[in-house]
Amino acid sequence: MVKSPKSVGIVLFDWDRPTLVWPMHRACRKRRSRLRVEGPLAPYFEPYSEYLADRGYSQVSYWHKTFSISEFSRWLDEEGIAAREITGEHEEAFLRHSAERRCPKRGDPASLSGITGWLREQGVIETSVAASTGSSGIQAVLREYAAWLREERGLAPSTMENYTRYIERFLTSICGADEPHLASISASQITDYIRRNAPRGQTFSQAKNIVTSLRSFFRFARFRDYIQTDLAAVVPSVAGWSMASIPRAMPVDSVRRLLDGSKTWRTPVGLRNRAILLLLARLGLRALEIVRLELEDIDWSQGWLRVHGKGRQERPMPLPHDVGQAIASYLKDGRPESPSRRIFLRSRAPFDGLGSHGDICQIVHRAINRAGIKGKNTGAHQLRHALAVDMLRQGLSLTEIGQMLRHRSAQATRRYAKVDLDGLRAVALPWPGELP
Repeated sequence: MVKSPKSVGIVLFDWDRPTLVWPMHRACRKRRSRLRVEGPLAPYFEPYSEYLADRGYSQVSYWHKTFSISEFSRWLDEEGIAAREITGEHEEAFLRHSAERRCPKRGDPASLSGITGWLREQGVIETSVAASTGSSGIQAVLREYAAWLREERGLAPSTMENYTRYIERFLTSICGADEPHLASISASQITDYIRRNAPRGQTFSQAKNIVTSLRSFFRFARFRDYIQTDLAAVVPSVAGWSMASIPRAMPVDSVRRLLDGSKTWRTPVGLRNRAILLLLARLGLRALEIVRLELEDIDWSQGWLRVHGKGRQERPMPLPHDVGQAIASYLKDGRPESPSRRIFLRSRAPFDGLGSHGDICQIVHRAINRAGIKGKNTGAHQLRHALAVDMLRQGLSLTEIGQMLRHRSAQATRRYAKVDLDGLRAVALPWPGELP
């Protein structure tokens, strides 16, 4: 037995038939572990092992994570801690205990958080209000507000996170460390808070987000009868020009260059990224809409795709041939095996769906750099803008563009009239007098 030249595997020599084994890259086999697990987590060891195997972890990662749950369970047993009583303080204490007994590894905290996260998903660890950090009263209100945003308003997780962050700052500023008494909040306090915080170091969009989140929160408080007056109506507006910005669209030749360059991508990651770029450029999908796509959303026989848009709206869209071919190539030759129903998965274990719109933006950013395209904007939304601008230059109306982009109001589509130079020339007034 000798190590291979690159030290990435082990060469096992049989004098009649030498073979090469690559344990670092081989997915783990579903077999019973040799570890003997003792303690409160022993009943959950086998289900967790199956969970790791289903998520495509390599054999080495599988060994490391199963060893972590075995050691954690043994430590819990020594400390007399039940599984349902595990808290963040216990995790930190176990990591300190492990560091004293053996050389700590860089992946120990991530392995432990993965174990406790899985236990919470299974309902083994109870999440109590008192276990939250910060003021328990404010955190309880924020959790109820976040649930309302998710269930009643259908907002995306990133939007919910932004709203709750703004409201946490507001409640902390108004109520301090005390229990929040929402009924005692006055209009003068709201106005004074916005006057002190909105203009200071904020852009117009950031200041607008503050007042938008405050209006949303006070509608929630009124809906829950925490307040008796409509405080959302007293939240002042932030001064700024309406529709002042111009859509930052990628030039048409740059979009063509980006898509042509992706034709040569043959790796699993390349097949996935090409399909995502085509969905952005040909259908104008938002980044989060691509993240939410599932296998059941494609009707291959009818040639359409169901898109989960804003506000829980679902809309069928035609599936162009090149887009469908790219998705099919990824599903056949690039998508790893996973119980997840999401179409686009992570390229590394665990093979779950992409996490957020930021993952899509990173894919677009790397594709732009790879294609050698120069420009200040590298986000995913510019491909959506590029589609709208191209449709406008081909003579389509704003109404048709709004239907393609699934805008809920005509105001959102009207901004693209700024880039219609031919149409603007037709309605522009002549210059008074002679040009100098």
